[in-house]
Order: sequence, then structure tokens, then C-alpha cells
Amino acid sequence: MDTATAINTKWAIDPTHSEIHFKVKHMMVSTVTGAFNEFEGTVETKTGDFAGAAVAFSAKVDSISTNNAQRDEHLKSDDFFNAAAFPTLSFQSTSFSKNSDGEYELIGDMTIRDHTQSVKLAVEYNGTVVDPYGQTKAGFEITGKVSRKDFGLKWSAITEAGGVVVGDEVRLVLNVQLVQQ
Repeated sequence: MDTATAINTKWAIDPTHSEIHFKVKHMMVSTVTGAFNEFEGTVETKTGDFAGAAVAFSAKVDSISTNNAQRDEHLKSDDFFNAAAFPTLSFQSTSFSKNSDGEYELIGDMTIRDHTQSVKLAVEYNGTVVDPYGQTKAGFEITGKVSRKDFGLKWSAITEAGGVVVGDEVRLVLNVQLVQQ
């Protein structure tokens, strides 16, 4: 199928074919990968190639998983996300511009806890296809970096050798499949 889509097209994230991951340095020598397992999002296009699309996304903080229950509970606590007081994190685009064939820049306001910051994300468009059930799907890989401290996730500890336990920079890695509505 051509990359063009109908004007004023609505899309929704297909959660069974999408992944929302983050990576952060631990002890400054290794990387811990985590994910949000419950999320939703929409994209509304007004052109045939996603340029200028409006993107909205949210994830349930309580669905965070790093494959370590004790660490996950710590991340849900007030030291980090405070899932009890701030059950969701969200993103609302302010611009979605095409840089080159298949490459876009997504800028928007991300809210974690009660902190909202503008973030810039690189988006790779992988194409649009019709699946065996007749649904039109589009795939994207989205990457970026944020400072966890900018969002009030300020917990920190120092090792005996003076190293930082949790890095400030968080890398975002999202593989998203959209379903045309």
C-alpha cells in the first residue's frame, strides 16, 4: 500500500503489537530496561503522510515492569513516579514534522507526576499495510532521551566508591503499530 492515507484519518495504538520501553544506567556500568504494559494512544492525520499529525498517548504507571518486583514497587513509590497520586503519564504532541522519506520529528508535552516538559523524539516510519483481516496498520519506531529529574523523579543514592546508582538520562524506545479507525 502507498504511504498515503485518507485525509482526516484517525488511528489508535494496537497494544498487542506495540512496546513502550525505557532504558536507564544503573551504577553507571549497566543498563536496566523497563516497560509500561498498559497504554493507549491516538493519532489524527490531516495529510496523506502523517506530517502534522496530532498524537496523544498515556500509560498507566502501575503497569511498569523491569522484571524485578522489588524495583518495580520502588519505581511506583513517591521516590519516583508516585503511582498512587499520579496514576498516568501522558504525552500530547505540539508538532509532527517530516524530515525526509520515512523520518519525522515529534515534539510534544510529556507529563510525569505533576511536571510537564517539552520533549523531542525521532520517529522512523516503517510503512503502512493492510493485514489479513482487512485492517490498515502503520508502524513506527520512536526514540528519544529525557532527564528523569526534569519530571520530579529525583531519588538518588551514591555508591561507596562515589558513583551514582541511577543515571539521570532515560532513553525512550517505542515500537508502535497503529490501526486505522
